[in-house]
Amino acid sequence: MTPTVTTVTEEPWDSADGVRLRTAMEAELAARYGMEDQEPEAPTAETIDVYVIARGAGGEATGCGALRFLDDGTAELKRMYVVPESRGTGVATGILRALEDRARQRGIDAVVLATGTGQPDAIRFYEREGYQRTAGFGPFADHPMARCFARRLDD
Repeated sequence: MTPTVTTVTEEPWDSADGVRLRTAMEAELAARYGMEDQEPEAPTAETIDVYVIARGAGGEATGCGALRFLDDGTAELKRMYVVPESRGTGVATGILRALEDRARQRGIDAVVLATGTGQPDAIRFYEREGYQRTAGFGPFADHPMARCFARRLDD
């Protein structure tokens, strides 16, 4: 498959494409897990420090991702999502690298994230991209469905 990402840029959390992408992600997760609201502390415009949207050659929004900066000097990856028709084309990797670059630019040296047992594709993706399994953190500390990962950005 040919990569469909042409640009990954910071955009407002409340942009129409951002809302549409996150709504699609939430619907997919609700179907995978059989429940709404899988996340105890859902991100908001006030709690997200960086939000990016990937766009294809025609300007269509193909994916998104966000960073929340934590008090310990790390960044938490949030709301990584790629539309189904763009999966496997490099969009997710483009989003992830753009977020890691923005974290580095802000002096962050590690990224953490939580995904879940209902997302084996995400688990494989993060492992392939150099993320290591780690103990749970925050609201994911002892959550039975959570799978947490971390990556030092100086690797």
